[in-house]
Amino acid sequence: MITPSSMRRPLLATLLAAALLAGCSNGAPPAAPAMGPMPVTVLDMQPQKVASSIEIMAQTEGARETEVRARVGGILLKRLYQEGETVKAGQPLFQIDRAPYEIAHAEARARANQTAREMNRLKGLAEAKAISQKDYDDAVSADAMAQAALRQAELNLSWTTVTAPVSGTTGRAARSEGNLVNTGADSLLTSIYQTNPMWVSFSLGESDLAKLPGGKLNAKKITGVELVLPNGEVYGQTGKLNFVATNIDTTLGTQALRAEFANPEQQLLPGQFVRIRLLTGERDGVFLVPQSAVVQSEQGPLLMLAGAENKVAPRPVKTGEWHGKDWVILGGLQAGDKVIIDNLMKLRPGAPIAPHAPGQQPPAPGAAPGKGDAAPAKKD
Repeated sequence: MITPSSMRRPLLATLLAAALLAGCSNGAPPAAPAMGPMPVTVLDMQPQKVASSIEIMAQTEGARETEVRARVGGILLKRLYQEGETVKAGQPLFQIDRAPYEIAHAEARARANQTAREMNRLKGLAEAKAISQKDYDDAVSADAMAQAALRQAELNLSWTTVTAPVSGTTGRAARSEGNLVNTGADSLLTSIYQTNPMWVSFSLGESDLAKLPGGKLNAKKITGVELVLPNGEVYGQTGKLNFVATNIDTTLGTQALRAEFANPEQQLLPGQFVRIRLLTGERDGVFLVPQSAVVQSEQGPLLMLAGAENKVAPRPVKTGEWHGKDWVILGGLQAGDKVIIDNLMKLRPGAPIAPHAPGQQPPAPGAAPGKGDAAPAKKD
């Protein structure tokens, strides 16, 4: 038997299912709000006059690098200097065993004394015609050879004390105490570097030469030479070119040069990798942009500009050399252009942006660029 309550149950189930379906269709998450323009910092470009220069990787070297070698062989008894210290010319550096050379010197002296006495004895006999002239001439020759041998023995004895041939900074000792020192190719004991002045060697490649007036180096047009230290600071002493090769290396395609810098405080050390900056005059009407603002692409260097409608506008440019932390832009920009200097990885050509000057707060999201918040509506 069908009762009113049993008829109501299917109806309630149908209504409940309809309500659930309606809830599912209306309960979908709302769509994400549209993103506003990207806040970017822009620089207003104005032409400038800057010193033109070329920076090249270089390496320092002592103005005079002298090898200290043993002139006599023997056992090395003592090192008489501290490695790495500055020494003066004639200062003792090593002591080789003197005993064998003292004995040889004594023998040479005794022989020289004997030949001198023999020559003097025969001289009177030769004058008296008691002996032949040949006997006396042989005695003179024997004495001369004995005196020469004595001089050589004196030199060998003096060379057992190895002295500094020039003043400068010493290197590491190539032999330690107790080693047998030989003459010839194996006679190197240490090296001395004259570090004041300091020389800096570098080379100009074809791309570097192309940046110079006329595409070639003219030493008379180089107005200055600066040295950039590894920490980025400019060395306090200015330099000068003291060597310019007159030919191009056929293997590397480079032109070798060398500059000279005063180094009174020994701030520069031989073998340092530094940068040489050749000042080649001035450039007028160029623009400076931060190095990070230049985008390297397949078509060449680009700058991202804020267009008239505050949209990203890529601009191909011609770059010159570095000027401090900035690129020198030789072409592609005009006065009044606004170059974007941050958020470059997030930008796409034509994307809307909210530009602001350096040091200013970026516009609030959703606000019109360059305008403040809208004024509140008046109440009745």
